[in-house]
Amino acid sequence: MNLIIRKATIIDSKSSFHNQTVDVKITKGVIEKISQKIATSDTHKEIEFDNLHLSQGWFDTSVSLGEPGFEDRETIINGLNVAAKSGFTGIALQPNTFPVLDNQSQIQFVKQKGANAVTELYPIGALTKNSEGLDMAELFDMKNAGAVAFGDYNKNIENTNLLKISLQYVQDFDGLVLAFCQDNAIKGKGVVNEGVVSTRLGLRGIPNLAEELIVARNLFLLEYTGGKMHIPTISTAKSVELIKKAKAKGLQVSCSVSVHHLTLTDEKLDGFDTRYKVSPPLRSEEDRKALLKGIVDNTIDCITSDHNPMDIEHKKMEFDLAKNGTIGLESAFGALTLVLTVEKIIEKLTFGRTLFNGETASENLILQEGNKANMTLFTSEVNWNFTSQNILSKSKNSAFLNSKMKGKVYGVINSGKIILS
Repeated sequence: MNLIIRKATIIDSKSSFHNQTVDVKITKGVIEKISQKIATSDTHKEIEFDNLHLSQGWFDTSVSLGEPGFEDRETIINGLNVAAKSGFTGIALQPNTFPVLDNQSQIQFVKQKGANAVTELYPIGALTKNSEGLDMAELFDMKNAGAVAFGDYNKNIENTNLLKISLQYVQDFDGLVLAFCQDNAIKGKGVVNEGVVSTRLGLRGIPNLAEELIVARNLFLLEYTGGKMHIPTISTAKSVELIKKAKAKGLQVSCSVSVHHLTLTDEKLDGFDTRYKVSPPLRSEEDRKALLKGIVDNTIDCITSDHNPMDIEHKKMEFDLAKNGTIGLESAFGALTLVLTVEKIIEKLTFGRTLFNGETASENLILQEGNKANMTLFTSEVNWNFTSQNILSKSKNSAFLNSKMKGKVYGVINSGKIILS
């Protein structure tokens, strides 16, 4: 792919061109030249957009696609196309498929399915067999097959010793353990955040304590075992505080927060709309503000869409019975610009690549001459409304439907290819 991008503002704090408006020349998928003005070339196509910004390609640390087993919710090919048009050049795929991604052959299957896509697919292997929390899965074999981390999606490992052994075992090959935090006994039959809203609506509540107890337990385990742990989609102020203290001790712990927990609260539940039923549940405004503070002070390492498509049969039903989950790729950037600066958004949408693929992978994508062209094209200025027409996913269960957005993705460049929205 030979391309000249005109009048693009670079957003990359590690690049010497950060915050500069320049032309970028890409030859055979590599950044050949960055300059104030690049001469026209017969061999290079040119593109130009209003208020165009360029950053390193975004990476989403938690995406569910369904295939294999739940292709009615989403397929890998369409899901990767959705991710590309939403600005993501890489996604970490959750193992919540049927069968679960808990062995070498399943990891190879999903990698083969996504092999030719512009957006690269990085599988997360299940930590336990069939994600049942009983026996450790074949972690080393999955690592060799291409798994970038290990965790049971939205499932707490109740067997403390099993999690301890897992943290010790993966250190032999520098593995990363994902530890979702929710005490199932305290959660009980809860379906929403415990508080004023749950009481008003007569819905069973899930207290913050259900998350925070397990965060504390898992951090104690990590302190004992060493190794690396990632705590996905935290949702409470106390969780932020606990992780901040653990980092101050020098523990190798990272964490993420979802777009919807940064931008929505349990006040959205007044209409009993199951699009807002997610795990962990939407919390209070106090928690939301604490999460934003955790982003700003870098306690929270990355932001995820936590994209989880669900078929209509599992969403259009009584609130208590509906499944958790919202799609989030298409709306991620437009929602985040309402609560964070563009620079901080890009930082948190790209840091996941360092966590899941290592520092070298991220350094090789800095927007500078000689590096691979792996980048996201976007504008931060357009105001618009997110409607059903903007949903590219097969499933339509978006918590952001009919919400105001700011900023749009123009497309992505990766692997010598370009996809425009």
